[in-house]
Amino acid sequence: MTGKDQGAKPSAEGQLIRELAELLNETGLTEIEMEKSGLKVRVARKIHLAASVPLAGPIPAAPAMATLASQAPVAVASGAADPSKHPGAVKSPMVGTAYRSPEPGAASFCEVGSKVSQGDTLLIIEAMKTMNQIPAPRSGTVTAILFENAQPVEYGEPLIIIE
Repeated sequence: MTGKDQGAKPSAEGQLIRELAELLNETGLTEIEMEKSGLKVRVARKIHLAASVPLAGPIPAAPAMATLASQAPVAVASGAADPSKHPGAVKSPMVGTAYRSPEPGAASFCEVGSKVSQGDTLLIIEAMKTMNQIPAPRSGTVTAILFENAQPVEYGEPLIIIE
């Protein structure tokens, strides 16, 4: 019998992959990577998101848009076709849930128009029940915030534009 026969004990690498896949299911993450003793393992799953977009509909009147804009906590850069290619884009360093403030009800770390210095905390990403502060990689002015509070984010997703 070989190690590939039924009933054979899985290899250490195979067991690690199974444990990581189980961790993905338990935590709801879409990707996890681990390196141990020179062995690097990445386990990912595809998530299919379907967006519902109306084909045609009435355009809200200008006063309603003004009210909606004043309630929206997030600003999106206008004219930017792909914010991930913007030179001032701050991208998510991990998969998790992004928060704009240190705790519910507290003031946001930054707003559109805020001046930030390199190293200032811009947001927090919660990953595996750990709060990770995301610092500003450069000094400048926040021109766009591309996520909503408590929104799930993916690795490499643009979150804030600093110019």
